[in-house]
Amino acid sequence: MALVTCDFFSDVLGLSTTMTVVLPQRTHSQIGMEGTERAGATPTLYLLHGLSDDATTWARRTSIERYATELGIAVVMPQVAKSFYSDEVYGDPYWTFLTEELPGLARSFFHLSDRREDTFVAGLSMGGYGAFQWALRKPEQIAAAASLSGALDVASLHEAVLERGEGFEVLRKVYGDTSVRGTDSDLLHLLSTVDPATLPALYQMCGTEDFLLQSNLDFRDTAARHGVPVTVDLRPGDHSWGLWDTTVQDVLAWLPLR
Repeated sequence: MALVTCDFFSDVLGLSTTMTVVLPQRTHSQIGMEGTERAGATPTLYLLHGLSDDATTWARRTSIERYATELGIAVVMPQVAKSFYSDEVYGDPYWTFLTEELPGLARSFFHLSDRREDTFVAGLSMGGYGAFQWALRKPEQIAAAASLSGALDVASLHEAVLERGEGFEVLRKVYGDTSVRGTDSDLLHLLSTVDPATLPALYQMCGTEDFLLQSNLDFRDTAARHGVPVTVDLRPGDHSWGLWDTTVQDVLAWLPLR
């Protein structure tokens, strides 16, 4: 595999930003790892970071490069600050950047497939929210989406800040001072509006000791009520990299690669 730090300018954000990219490379003499490269344009996993992280974190704290090499897929890890992958009320349009600008830029820089069936997204915590938001709001772009310990009930987290001053104060910057319940930022609401037949495959993992467990249970139960299929994986663990390093391997094995 090749590990690339790609610094570039975003017209949507109006600033220079970065992404870390893993690219497949066919190798035969590399000790301890044999690379795989697919014919044609490369299937791509967009792998999203959490609230306190950046574009380097997945590569630093897991073996994602090693895991991806056996599958011959590319992994694109963008940087979005603390935006919750949203068009911030008091900030920058990271939702537009993620779903409208980034895929085209990545494909212009690297030989990546533009086919829906070759395009996947996954993320942890804030990134789990971003992955499922992408899947539910723009299902025509994504074949499969995975959330690891996702912050899936943003509406409740935001209301806790507005009403009690508790939790992630950054949500006031992202969403402003008006509740997002019932809007496109509310994943539980989106589950009631989507056509399950059009959605990508969904994989949801959360540790049973995670502080976001209830949000994940609410998402699971709401999806079931609206007939949205979700592969649910609840396992022992908390909000930690040991769990995510293990689970991302299961996500890669689950992806519907052609």
